[in-house]
Amino acid sequence: MQIIYDPIHERHAPETFISAGRVMPNPEVVERATRLLASVEQAGHDVVTPDAFGHDAYAAVHTGDYLEFLSSAHELWSKVAGASDEVVPNAHPGRHMHTRPHHIVGLAGYHMADTACPIGAGTWQAARAAADCALTAAARVMDGTRVAYSLCRPPGHHAYSDMAGGFCFLNNVAIAADYCRRHGAERVAILDIDVHHGNGTQGIFYGRGDVLFVSVHADPHAFYPWFAGYAEERGQDAGHGYNLNLPLARGSGDPQFHHAVEEGLAAIHRYAPDVVLISLGFDAQENDPLGILKVTTEGFRHTASMIAGLGLPTVLVQEGGYLCDELGANLAAFLDGFENAA
Repeated sequence: MQIIYDPIHERHAPETFISAGRVMPNPEVVERATRLLASVEQAGHDVVTPDAFGHDAYAAVHTGDYLEFLSSAHELWSKVAGASDEVVPNAHPGRHMHTRPHHIVGLAGYHMADTACPIGAGTWQAARAAADCALTAAARVMDGTRVAYSLCRPPGHHAYSDMAGGFCFLNNVAIAADYCRRHGAERVAILDIDVHHGNGTQGIFYGRGDVLFVSVHADPHAFYPWFAGYAEERGQDAGHGYNLNLPLARGSGDPQFHHAVEEGLAAIHRYAPDVVLISLGFDAQENDPLGILKVTTEGFRHTASMIAGLGLPTVLVQEGGYLCDELGANLAAFLDGFENAA
């Protein structure tokens, strides 16, 4: 299998985030990607660097104001007296506010949904590289490759068209899906199996009927992203009926996870897309430090074989999955399961 990877991701090394009021080390670390890379290299996969796509590919999904913010935020922040090394918002536009400010401290709150996505000096370069990895995988698949895996870091599925969040800046899978749509695919499906709901991806495509979004994730009643990911969210306007959320109770293991994936795959089969993209998170694994769901490494292997059973051109886009002994094995099992079933 062709693996798309760019070491530029190492320029993004966030230090902290705030969880339940506590300042904690940020789990979205460089080692996540290097462990995944070591796994695919050990398995003998072909690793290549991405092509450069540039502004227009990102702007197909993200607003111009937001891209300008991401590209300039750290430089502007560094000029604020007493500011931290990383851009971290301390004020957000609540439900009763509406003005987009001009000062960088206000802009940070406007364009960043939470405190989990600090922007450092190299974040913008790393985010672009991650999006280019996903775009390169999409381009290869649209050119006839059966499947390609983009080892994206930072991840992307919590990023909206104009807002970062949950470790994410550019929505890699949404950018890749839109690329497929503009390069020959009339209908595109996204299946998100990260433990968190892909709220940014949902938001980007919520009013569209040409991209079906399906997400299997932990119930957001008591888990990030809190405000989205509920079963009643079905899309709006032209997108009504093209959004399917399949939340799972905390502690769900392989049987419940596979049942939800099976339901999602049935919806994708009925939709009959030309290509499917997978937001591939491994943070549902039983030993992931988040500890929310209990999917096994072999459970990911079986999940991959189920997805391969669609028989569709497939773009795999890395999302979450945090440091545990099984991280690399999860990816190796998934790719092996896909290839042996395809």
